[in-house]
Amino acid sequence: MGEALRVENLHVRFGTAAGQVSALNGVSFVQEEGQIYCLVGESGAGKSTLALAIMGLLPVSATVPEGRIIFDGIDLLKASQEQLRRLRGNEISLVFQDAQSALNPVQMVGPQLEEVILAHTDIAPRIANRMAQDMLSEMGLPDPKRIMGSYPFSLSGGMCQRIMLAIALVLRPRLLIADEPTSGLDVTLQAEILQRLKALCQEQHSSILLITHDMGIVANMANTVGVIYAGNLVESADVFTLFREPQHPYTASLLNTLPRLDDAGRRLQPLRGSPPDMTNLPEECPFLPRCHKALTRCRVEPRPPLDEVAPGHAVACYNPVLIQA
Repeated sequence: MGEALRVENLHVRFGTAAGQVSALNGVSFVQEEGQIYCLVGESGAGKSTLALAIMGLLPVSATVPEGRIIFDGIDLLKASQEQLRRLRGNEISLVFQDAQSALNPVQMVGPQLEEVILAHTDIAPRIANRMAQDMLSEMGLPDPKRIMGSYPFSLSGGMCQRIMLAIALVLRPRLLIADEPTSGLDVTLQAEILQRLKALCQEQHSSILLITHDMGIVANMANTVGVIYAGNLVESADVFTLFREPQHPYTASLLNTLPRLDDAGRRLQPLRGSPPDMTNLPEECPFLPRCHKALTRCRVEPRPPLDEVAPGHAVACYNPVLIQA
């Protein structure tokens, strides 16, 4: 099994009126081919910034002082616009969080879907139309021909989300980045869309970078999990290890907020406090003010590096905890 994507020591900064926002602070991970890598964390942790950095879609206010993003032997941060145009949609696709906002409201669905096919292939428009309808049908949408002639505002949120998935998947990309793909949908639609993503990964040997804040989705979908906090990757492990033996106090806190069917009497423990101000991050561990296991070392030394504590399991903590979750 090879590497689909490698992110090395990625730093991203944003210039704002309130000061410089340190959105990502040395994030590193490897996405394996044919696997689902879930990146989980609270809102504002830097998950969507990472997705935009991979796609080369960071706003002009963003700078990348350090880091590499390697895909197919190419550093995407140094790639030309022509290289990025060739890769986007064809080899790497992104599903945005809010499908109804991402779709063009004044253009019918059909041309938006066909545009992706025609921009990256030499296929005739008639064949592109057939491919588009087939893809909508594959996403479970009834009467694809009618939907091709509809405007996004006339369709439900769930239908728009499936259309966005169809746009992202119509050219069978090797890497799909899904940024909260089921946000705002009811649980039945969530389950169906996630099942289709998992089937895609298995049938086409595609790789999926799934961004979410929902640990239930992580448990259902992930092969490997990266936990991100305040722009820092604080723990990384396969999904079974992470849920059974969380090492970072933040990961353990996230898991303690989940109800358990096998322990109905267990009291849920909310994660107290708030994430740090991203314009004024401390030199020490950013989770320190919310941590119940902090040592003197945590208060006087720089933030801990992400070190391997077991094969395939890395944690950034001076006082890791072993909890049977």
